[in-house]
Amino acid sequence: MRHFHKVLGVVLVAGIVFMAGCGSSGTSTDATSPASTEQSATHGTPAEQTASQQTSTEPAGQEETKTWKPEKAVTLIVPYSAGGSTDVLARVVEKIWPKYVDQPLTVVNQPGGSGWVGREAVAKAAPDGYTLMIGYGSGEDLIAPQLREAPFDPINDFQPIALLSNHAILFATSTESGYETMEQLLEAAKSAEVTAALSGVGNLMDITVRAVAKAAGGEITGVPFAGGGPATTAMVGNQVDFGPGHQSELMPHVKGGRLRILAVASPERESMLADVPTLKELGIDYVNAGSLKGIAAPAGLPEEILAYYEDLFAKITSDPEFQQAMADVYQPVNYKNPEEFGAMIREYYEMYSRLIKELDIHVE
Repeated sequence: MRHFHKVLGVVLVAGIVFMAGCGSSGTSTDATSPASTEQSATHGTPAEQTASQQTSTEPAGQEETKTWKPEKAVTLIVPYSAGGSTDVLARVVEKIWPKYVDQPLTVVNQPGGSGWVGREAVAKAAPDGYTLMIGYGSGEDLIAPQLREAPFDPINDFQPIALLSNHAILFATSTESGYETMEQLLEAAKSAEVTAALSGVGNLMDITVRAVAKAAGGEITGVPFAGGGPATTAMVGNQVDFGPGHQSELMPHVKGGRLRILAVASPERESMLADVPTLKELGIDYVNAGSLKGIAAPAGLPEEILAYYEDLFAKITSDPEFQQAMADVYQPVNYKNPEEFGAMIREYYEMYSRLIKELDIHVE
């Protein structure tokens, strides 16, 4: 219960100590004046007014809402090498960040271990709002820990903050590879070794290639790289026969005549690739909803910090400049708040668990 302290004001009128008044604003009112009499009759005494105002803005027993904003640079960890779709997304966020935050954003690439090095660093960081990760839900963080022991818990060691985008999986080959269609490539896999560039082991790209090979009845050897950027470079250089990737990684090379898109793993054709068939259309019984690209923080993030970042990323993803920049790098904008994003993470984790069992996938 809030206690109001009576404040005595001394007014000298003809040498007589006359009046005591009370008010949260620190002002005094002559209780015998006409104005004071009218005020008391219509609105109550000053003390009653103060109590009413306090009650309407700060109900008894309710703590004041804490607020937070960064007071120093914030680190955004990309658990992959430069040039991949997650890194490209991070650079777009970095571009828009100064419009809404006074403190700088430092993007740090921490590749290694198929994305595990950077994720472990975030999982072990202090939940103080100064260490964030981009790419939460990409795939390997939800798949690989179900195949072998991981240095982090993909569900319990992170706090989902916001989904920013969802990237479809495309299959591409060098224009010098000799493969014109996905059918040709899969037919070759039935009688000869076919290699695929992967952005890591035990991640979404790996499991997708395994699933396609099994569904097509062929043999495909995955060649892991340190991220989507290096994997794409291997495709462009015709060092492998083909590989899966995301639009922002592949489309610049498609536009430049260096890569050819053979198929998409989405349930339906992609709008900007209307002539490219889905795997289902090619008779391959495999569909993948794509790779989540979200922001996360270490688990245990205080509510006021989570609220700050929820509001911030809602503003960033709604910014016309952000949306145009995303379109320029062939990435869709798909915002989800912490609760919605967290539900998607759990849903995808269970989906991959079922897929691992169905495909009988094992990673040494």
